[in-house]
Amino acid sequence: MKKWTVYVSAIVLGLTLFSGLASAHVTVMPKESVQGAYEKFTVRVPTESDSPTVKVEVRIPPEAEISRVEPKPGWKVEFVKDASGKNTSMIWTAEGPGLSKTEFAEFNMQGKVGDTATSLSWKAYQTAADGSKVEWVGAPDSDKPASVTIVKAKPAGAATDSHGAADSSHSMEPAQDNAKLPLYLSIAAVVLGALSLLVSLSKRKA
Repeated sequence: MKKWTVYVSAIVLGLTLFSGLASAHVTVMPKESVQGAYEKFTVRVPTESDSPTVKVEVRIPPEAEISRVEPKPGWKVEFVKDASGKNTSMIWTAEGPGLSKTEFAEFNMQGKVGDTATSLSWKAYQTAADGSKVEWVGAPDSDKPASVTIVKAKPAGAATDSHGAADSSHSMEPAQDNAKLPLYLSIAAVVLGALSLLVSLSKRKA
């Protein structure tokens, strides 16, 4: 019974550590969209450090256009534009204490996916009250990856919204579930790996 208690404790610890690593990144949802779709993009920002998050900047991919933002109480938002007037970044700055280590926030914005886009890479910069900055700009397998939205071609005969663009609002939930499959598999691998190691150690002691 004692051995099984050790096994269960190790599995729980592995899941906790993995969960913390998986959820700590700045992410942009949805993870999949359709060419030409008008989307609501949600930027999810957790705080990892002891110093609160007080500023978040998200670079808008060239393959997308962001035109609107949902007001966020306690935060002011700024549109950064290029010489042509196109929005290139969104910056949210806390008007209060910001996000503590045990908190996260979601910032919503709306725009259009490019008609020929295949993916959207969202580079994000997270600034803490002590002046430190985390840059989420790396490749998907890096320690600080940029969040990526995969863009699929518009299906033949797909419905369009009032702007004449592909309507992805009813097709995103299955896509998001499929996007979570690698996460589920990774969790299962961690659990099985921990269990196999503990069983092996137990046999050696016996």
